[in-house]
Amino acid sequence: MKSVLFKEYGGPDVLQTAEVTKPEPKKGEVLVRVTAIGVNYADTARREGAYVVPTPLPFTPGAEIAGVVEEASEGAEHFSKGDRVVTLISSGGYAEYAAVPAETLIRIPEGLDDESAVALPLQGLTAYHLITTMGRLVKGETVLVHAAAGGVGSLAVQLAKHFGAGKVIATASNEEKLALAQELGADHLVNYTNTNWRESVMEATGGKGVDIALEMAGGEIFHETIKCMSAFGRLVIYGVASGNPAEMYPSGLMNRNLSVIGFFLPQIMKKPALFERSLQELLTLVHEDKLKLTVGGIYKLEEAARVHELMQGRRTKGKLILKP
Repeated sequence: MKSVLFKEYGGPDVLQTAEVTKPEPKKGEVLVRVTAIGVNYADTARREGAYVVPTPLPFTPGAEIAGVVEEASEGAEHFSKGDRVVTLISSGGYAEYAAVPAETLIRIPEGLDDESAVALPLQGLTAYHLITTMGRLVKGETVLVHAAAGGVGSLAVQLAKHFGAGKVIATASNEEKLALAQELGADHLVNYTNTNWRESVMEATGGKGVDIALEMAGGEIFHETIKCMSAFGRLVIYGVASGNPAEMYPSGLMNRNLSVIGFFLPQIMKKPALFERSLQELLTLVHEDKLKLTVGGIYKLEEAARVHELMQGRRTKGKLILKP
């Protein structure tokens, strides 16, 4: 089968297309013919050797796949050939086939296409749990969403409103992206390339600050964001896209009773009931047109390097998808 892999860490150019052996499903696994692959910043971090857990070489990235069941092994007989499914896997998604534990598979609702379904497992679940499980949103609170036109951000804006946020403040790097955030339900728009973006956030809250902030850049963005928090605020970190981890003094949290919370989606995967329930809820919201997906582009599997380059150059919005 065709697969995209890298044998050394580096830029997008280290990604190469290769012919590899098609996987054989083990007991309890299903062989999935992959029809759509979600692209995420975790894939670029893997490629650079900068992910939060070690990345062995050679490595095939890709954690989000949708596809069709080709074969169900012993212990996975509740799936049949032809079933349309979506899931998260630890690696190996940039390929034509994947062997997947049956317990992690969710059937795609009738009427929902594979491209829409694959936009949800990683970024949808991340947005969902950033707001609910980690952010513990209370109805009426104010939520700050950075990179609000991106894959996670565009869903977080909508889910924050869905779960009762009184106000959503969206940041993005240009007017086109801010317009998308507004279309998705953001109440206030802030261009974070402006040097005074923090003042704009504080002005939007009447000087009070935000109750929840979703932060994935690190560095100076983290430090400016923490200054935007209200008393009892929760700042949830889910990435370091700038490549510059922030340093902080925990004692600085005390005077406003602040919480800084880390989020890593694979920990949710260790709780199958929570994973299945939340992904099923997201699929239902999309199927019922209560959650809008923004697909920023669909590319051939062989174009993976170009897609990584576009994403890291901040030249995209919404979900990027590869198709074998």
